[in-house]
Amino acid sequence: MPPDKKPTPKEGKKNGVKNKKTRVKRNKKMKILSLRAENFRNYESLDLTFSGGVNVICGKNGAGKTNIIESVYFASLFGSPRTTKDKEMIKFGEEKARVTVRIEKRFRQHTIAIQIEGNGKKKVLVDGIPVRRAAELIGILGVVFFSPDEMKLVKETPAERRKFLDVGLSQQQKTYFIALSRYNKVLKQKNNLLKEAYKQTDPDAMLSVWDAQLAENGAEIVARRKRYVEELNKLASAAHEKMSGGREKLTLSYETPLSADGVDALRAEFYDKLEQAREKDKQLGYCTVGPHRDDIMIEINGADGRKFASQGQQRTVALAMKLGEVGLFKKESGEPPVLLLDDVFSELDEERRKMLLKMTSDVQALVTCTEFSGGTGKEKIIKVSDGRAEAVK
Repeated sequence: MPPDKKPTPKEGKKNGVKNKKTRVKRNKKMKILSLRAENFRNYESLDLTFSGGVNVICGKNGAGKTNIIESVYFASLFGSPRTTKDKEMIKFGEEKARVTVRIEKRFRQHTIAIQIEGNGKKKVLVDGIPVRRAAELIGILGVVFFSPDEMKLVKETPAERRKFLDVGLSQQQKTYFIALSRYNKVLKQKNNLLKEAYKQTDPDAMLSVWDAQLAENGAEIVARRKRYVEELNKLASAAHEKMSGGREKLTLSYETPLSADGVDALRAEFYDKLEQAREKDKQLGYCTVGPHRDDIMIEINGADGRKFASQGQQRTVALAMKLGEVGLFKKESGEPPVLLLDDVFSELDEERRKMLLKMTSDVQALVTCTEFSGGTGKEKIIKVSDGRAEAVK
């Protein structure tokens, strides 16, 4: 073979030469390698490593199991699933808290470090580089969180279901997160003007400006939510069918007064509806039309599950929706997110526990519980007690 000719993969193999491309092994799923927390909740210092499969975090109630889950969620989504006040996550008596998570994705590793100051301000570093906007952080570590409180996803207000959509879509599509952030800022400004509209000589000119911006970003939000719920319906329905033993059919659909298809058509329709509602909005003092008022219809065997679902049905539907979110994340990004299950097993019978473990076998999962049994034997067990956590298996 001439010295200047590179061997083909087949020739290289034949001559004992390894081709670089054949040696590269890419990680097929997102996973957390390690977690370090300092002065976070009840932990003065916490150092953990995780397996790529199921990690079971066991301990008595109040020992700090959920705090571990919360720290991971915080590093992913820049906030807590339990509180809107970041400073509440700082250990009592301390001035600041810090969470550092090292993760592995398909093509590279990342380190996310977030520090919470006593005044509630946050400092974020991604791979050692300061990050000043949430849009730069969200999506690096993808998580799906589920706890017994998530049953409110079915029965509580539409705000809970909109939050479910916003968290899922924002992690998967940065364009959505940016549109949502802009929409919420403009909506706040418009509502402030509407509250004072009766004092203004001619508020309509400024309202038209806000409405144009709401229509621009709102159309993007609605279009993406519609597609997301259509895909979610397929995956959640399949998961629900398995968990209900085929006895119940779950159907999800997006509820909005906007009927147009495509972003351009939605933008025009949305602006028209905002104009039509203007006098009513001025009287009420807030904007009554838009994606901030939309909802997800949840039907179980054709009946509205938001009104009629039993507690058991609520639990199964909420879990099916979360598993659907996992599937959509994998489809969109090419790798599944990390699944955070907080005290979910206590709410499920043994059959559903086994089914859940089987359905999440291809993702990394962090699972909290007081006692664990009926697993596959491959789970990593972490014991939590009195502000300490250590692996025992």
